[in-house]
Amino acid sequence: MASQPFSFTPEGAVCISYPDLISSPLTLEASIEKAFGSNPTSLGLIVVRDLPQEYVRYRERLLRLAHKFSKLDESVREKYTDPSSRYSFGWSHGKPDFLKGSFYANPVVDSPSVPDEHRKLYPEYYGTNIFEGFEQAFKDLGQFVFKVGCDLAKACEPFAIKQLSNSTVSHLAALISTSQTTKARLLHYFPPTDDSVQSEDEPIDSWCGFHLDHSLLTGLCSAMYLQETETGKESNVVSSPSPSSGLYIRTRGGDLTKVTIPVDCLAFQTGEALEVATAGRLIATPHCVRVGAGAPGTGKVSRETFALFMQPNVDEPLSPAVTFGQFSKRVFDEHYTENGKA
Repeated sequence: MASQPFSFTPEGAVCISYPDLISSPLTLEASIEKAFGSNPTSLGLIVVRDLPQEYVRYRERLLRLAHKFSKLDESVREKYTDPSSRYSFGWSHGKPDFLKGSFYANPVVDSPSVPDEHRKLYPEYYGTNIFEGFEQAFKDLGQFVFKVGCDLAKACEPFAIKQLSNSTVSHLAALISTSQTTKARLLHYFPPTDDSVQSEDEPIDSWCGFHLDHSLLTGLCSAMYLQETETGKESNVVSSPSPSSGLYIRTRGGDLTKVTIPVDCLAFQTGEALEVATAGRLIATPHCVRVGAGAPGTGKVSRETFALFMQPNVDEPLSPAVTFGQFSKRVFDEHYTENGKA
């Protein structure tokens, strides 16, 4: 079956069509290799366009609700935290990114069917969902991204298998689709204050520090920027406060690249679990978010977005030496010790 010709976003990210993903996934192998492979120009990210129309509605509804939640008094927001899960369910706002707040939940499984031992050992995954008035919106968007992610994982299998025979990645889609550890993160980036960094020489990771996701694949929505208006009125959707604002990733060759996800598209990037499962042949994508210097008179502009972390169950082996549960526990331990809340 002939490969589809490469398609790119204006910033150079590989772009594939959702109808092609559904009807002829084997024609996309070259595009997947270009996006996720080891070529120095590969971004470790792929964009899916031509999505069903409900996606745009799901995205806008939930991201506006994220902004609404962020306007609640801090004492109210703290009622939706869950320290017992190491802030991996419900609201989390803390180190090291004080300009960022997160709301976590599993949009696919409300009550995981796992042994009590797993619940005790892995509260970060097998805790209880907490919602504040936006459960359906969260699940609608989360399950939509999950479905597209499962379709992409299936299309990735032929390429992934070439990287390492007989590995976990030979059944990548099944690992994701049957997992009870799926986790979504609704993100609110608070408007930078007058005394916070907001100049042309600010750090690239001023809104969110450089990091790797520890998933197999991560689904990403296009960010929504909202400008605050008069009290009691709905905030306005605006363009990013600066051309330098937004998501930055490092290519396989180490170059820093700004990536903009079109509003009606989804993006997917590789996580650290996939790197472990392929013995480093498919590496995780380093990324961060920059505030960017806003133009005079821009006003208070927040950034809202949504990420879905797709990963296997804790007892699935990533390699002969480590399960996903062992791997992720190590990541959580390191992060929690260094930074406090996630």
